[in-house]
Amino acid sequence: MPPTALQIHGRFVLAKLLSKVSSRIRWELITLVSKCLSIDIVTCSEIRKIRGLKRIGSNACGWVIPTHLVQEDSVCYCVGVGEDITFDLGLISRFDCEVYAFDPTPRANLHVQKRAKHVNKFHFFEVGLWDKNEIQKFYAPSNPAHVSHSIVNLQRTSEFFDAQCKRLSTIMFENDHHRIDLLKLDIEGAEYRVIDSIIEDRLDIGIICVEYDEAHHKLDDEYLDRIKKSVSRLRDYGYTLVAVKLRCNYTFVKNELLNLRACLKNPMGWQPGDAPGV
Repeated sequence: MPPTALQIHGRFVLAKLLSKVSSRIRWELITLVSKCLSIDIVTCSEIRKIRGLKRIGSNACGWVIPTHLVQEDSVCYCVGVGEDITFDLGLISRFDCEVYAFDPTPRANLHVQKRAKHVNKFHFFEVGLWDKNEIQKFYAPSNPAHVSHSIVNLQRTSEFFDAQCKRLSTIMFENDHHRIDLLKLDIEGAEYRVIDSIIEDRLDIGIICVEYDEAHHKLDDEYLDRIKKSVSRLRDYGYTLVAVKLRCNYTFVKNELLNLRACLKNPMGWQPGDAPGV
């Protein structure tokens, strides 16, 4: 039975209350409550339950995706490699699809050479993703044991390296890709401007997985508003939120893709209990 208007209102009210104390509770609790409510309590966005959701990759760097929407001829872009490519290689292992990975960090390149040098369908590019084609500074994490560098300097450090960055539409043009089936963004605060560029260029992307890194290293007290605005922009652009997991990892699916799958599953639009000719 679908929830009543009062139940839906109650869920959103509770979600808003919980979002106010999110900084004082563990992310594990946030994820559990979000799952129970089917609402992301950080952004108060509804999480739609769909079939086929599975995690691919390690506990730390894996992602939940709708596996029935990825297949052998899919084109997957994984932006932000670091030193864990279990998700990237997991896509290849499960679907035998082409994966294009991007990260200008020297340690990421060393990791790729060690783990995926001879993987035919894994294509690595030492380039950053941004909303412009230009050289950008990538600032080091405060803990030297960590690998992820940030264009927006999330951790307020002074050490950096320079690297070439490109707009996603430029990268797609250079690789002769008119569509991306899955895009993963783990880019340390650059996700806002990259998502804006995706919408501005009206790029065709089936699944978008994005980590909002300010949940862990906020630039200022307005970080929650930035996350909410970005999620809202994706939803307004035509995406449905289908999963939220630890580390503020969001999985969105293009509405057209969900609607197409629904039509293919039920081409005549019959309801349960209906029969042809009745």
